[in-house]
Amino acid sequence: MNNFTFNIPTDIRFGKDQIECLPNELSKYGNKVLLVYGGGSIKRTGLYDTVISLLDKYEVYELPGIEPNPKLTSVEEGAKICKEKGIEVILAVGGGSTIDACKHIACAACYDGPAWDLMMDRSKITKALPIAVVLTICATGSEMNSGGVITNEDTKEKLEINSPLLYPRLSICDPTYLYTLPQKQTAAGTVDILSHVLEQYFQPNDEAYITDTLSEAVMRTVIKYGKVAIDNPTDYEARSNLMWSSTVALNHLLTVGKGGGWSVHPIEHVVSAFYDITHGVGLAIITPKWMRFVLTSNTVDRFERYAKEVWGITGSDKYAIAMEGIEKTEEFFKSLGMPLTLYDAGITDDRIKEMAKEAYRTNNEFKRAYVKLSVDDIENILNMCK
Repeated sequence: MNNFTFNIPTDIRFGKDQIECLPNELSKYGNKVLLVYGGGSIKRTGLYDTVISLLDKYEVYELPGIEPNPKLTSVEEGAKICKEKGIEVILAVGGGSTIDACKHIACAACYDGPAWDLMMDRSKITKALPIAVVLTICATGSEMNSGGVITNEDTKEKLEINSPLLYPRLSICDPTYLYTLPQKQTAAGTVDILSHVLEQYFQPNDEAYITDTLSEAVMRTVIKYGKVAIDNPTDYEARSNLMWSSTVALNHLLTVGKGGGWSVHPIEHVVSAFYDITHGVGLAIITPKWMRFVLTSNTVDRFERYAKEVWGITGSDKYAIAMEGIEKTEEFFKSLGMPLTLYDAGITDDRIKEMAKEAYRTNNEFKRAYVKLSVDDIENILNMCK
């Protein structure tokens, strides 16, 4: 088990009606609030009105329209508002895209140069505005971690910003806010949660037994409740288990003692940067293909454990067990309504060579991942996705 530091400063308020704490908690940071949200669903559900009512004594400015794959232009607009209006705290009401945008806004508002500088050189992040969250989509875990992914439309780069200064100070996680999610968002979020755990589970160091056991429990929970939430959107038990699984899946708990790089996410980030597809859709397509590509005599024991502990598969032939675990994973994604090929996702042109080169250029993850990947390896995996 590797050495690790575990320090999460986020105050989580989980459960029904926890939003009532918002006025008191925001008062710790100031009176001028930038309210950031996405395409308007919070207005249709009434959550917007609730937030505005709770903040009636605050000076509230708004930044609506954050994209599903948040763009640099939105970050720049938010940072401009913060600087001009003297914003003291940022409130993200939405899912991972909104929260990620707010993280970049929070540090860009405290920086004199171009916002993209902070993405290219994290050492330039020396100060950030405090961030609070009202979570409406469970998927990315951004409500309790320090990272965020932003797309530069001009360069077609989709990269991560990360700093301990970017942990949300407060995250309100009310599972009832998930009731009105479209089926596609619930499905894509479920895939994203499972993918986060898989990325941490398949690492060069497989001797962190307690971390792996926790990961297996979270994966079983996601598999148990993902389809339930789709079939019965107001099932509180399903929604609450998925919401907490999302948070735990990427708040560093499941990576302690392991470390290493990721493989599927860096590839998907390039695909969604090129084609603007939903992140969870890309992960559903790529994950099983990556699994098949890296299954060898060196990795079969880990895949066998995954199949047995997560899917309950039995038998004596480890390769057969491992392959069945991969098949079960792909079948689960299909049961959620996810496309399983790039073509099914509407991607019919062939930019695979270009995407493979870009993925390798923009990420160092592949050099320290569970199985190291070259540009040719990434190209082969993407070809398997067609």
